[in-house]
Amino acid sequence: MLVGHLPAGYLASRWPLRGFNAPERRRLTWAALGASVAPDLDLLYFYGVDSSVHHHALFPHWPSFWLAVTAVLGIAAWLAGRRFWLAAVGMMGSAAMLHLVLDSIAGSVRWLAPFSEHETTLVTIPAGPHGWIWSFVRHWTFAVELAVCAAAFVVWLSARRRASRRA
Repeated sequence: MLVGHLPAGYLASRWPLRGFNAPERRRLTWAALGASVAPDLDLLYFYGVDSSVHHHALFPHWPSFWLAVTAVLGIAAWLAGRRFWLAAVGMMGSAAMLHLVLDSIAGSVRWLAPFSEHETTLVTIPAGPHGWIWSFVRHWTFAVELAVCAAAFVVWLSARRRASRRA
């Protein structure tokens, strides 16, 4: 996945926004956008420290990590009676997990890590002569990314139109 994570995070941020005021909706959207790329923070370690282990093998790409973080923070927000924080945690967990689902299309994700090193990939993209990025861009799976981007644009445009009608 090259360009689809942020648009997917935007789409993940849309479902629980009803009932929140405009500043809260903006903060929730930014939280989902941040969480949608958070699993790729392991690229800093990959490129800065140790490139011998693929970054998808590191804990930010483990579904169990995001499920545990979401559960602990969600329970804390629920017990504290913080509706906004509960929505933020749910959205962030959803966006991070959506990142992993999208990575599973043409990348490898260890869905049972740390208990198993088995990697799940829907499609393997053959290496091309012009580098891995061009291999991805020329493969049919890139159309999935473009569809996610288009869907996010349509949802954003629709929200803008609704907002302008209310103003």
